[in-house]
Amino acid sequence: MTVGGSERLREELNQLKSEQRPKIIKAIAEAREHGDLKENAEYHAAREQQSFCEGRIGEIEGKLADAQVIDVTKIEATGRVIFGTTVKLINTETDKAVIYQIVGEDEADVPKGKISVSSPIARAIMGKREGDEIVVNAPAGDIEYEIDKVEHK
Repeated sequence: MTVGGSERLREELNQLKSEQRPKIIKAIAEAREHGDLKENAEYHAAREQQSFCEGRIGEIEGKLADAQVIDVTKIEATGRVIFGTTVKLINTETDKAVIYQIVGEDEADVPKGKISVSSPIARAIMGKREGDEIVVNAPAGDIEYEIDKVEHK
């Protein structure tokens, strides 16, 4: 996991614990005051929210406990594509450039230029160097790229 991904998960965890959890507890308490819990839709909805919130808290805590956070800025730049690097690729047919950062699966967000380390493009470029040409086996067919630039940022 990258440093940014770790920070985003910690922020979400803090928000869930300090804001969401107290709101849900308050909603459950208010719903209990309305009487019969068997037919109390507000109570059941609040309990469902609580279940979702506690599940997400557990999921995030598990991910953070198991994650190995890699700060690519502290790794010597060698021109090789490794986890966390930002890579500029040039399509050899169209000369169009794309820029991707290789991140963990939970951090992937293609519109923001973050691709999963297990994606076809990332698997094709991992370990390669600036200037290397690669072929990506995409669903639309093979695409040839040249690795133009590898940055540690």
